[in-house]
Amino acid sequence: MPQNKSAEKRIRQNEKRRTRNKAKKTRVRSMMKTLRATEDKAEAESLLDDVKAALDRLAGKGIIHKNKAANYKSKLEKHVNGLDD
Repeated sequence: MPQNKSAEKRIRQNEKRRTRNKAKKTRVRSMMKTLRATEDKAEAESLLDDVKAALDRLAGKGIIHKNKAANYKSKLEKHVNGLDD
C-alpha cells in the first residue's frame, strides 16, 4: 500500500500508462499480423508504410526498443519483397 498521496498518484498514473501502452502495442501487432497474411504485393506495400510508421511511433515514445522496431521493419520488408506481383 502506498504511504503518501504522491505514491497513490504515481500508482494511478502508471496503471493508466500501462493500459494505454498495451493497447498501442496490441494494435501494431495486429497490423503486422494483417500484413503478413496479405498475399497481394501492392496492398502489402501500402500496409507496410502504415506499419513502419506505427513502429516508429512506438519506438519514439519508448514503448518498444528502437532496435526491436528496426528488426520488425526489416523482417516485414523482406516479407513484402518476397511476394510476387
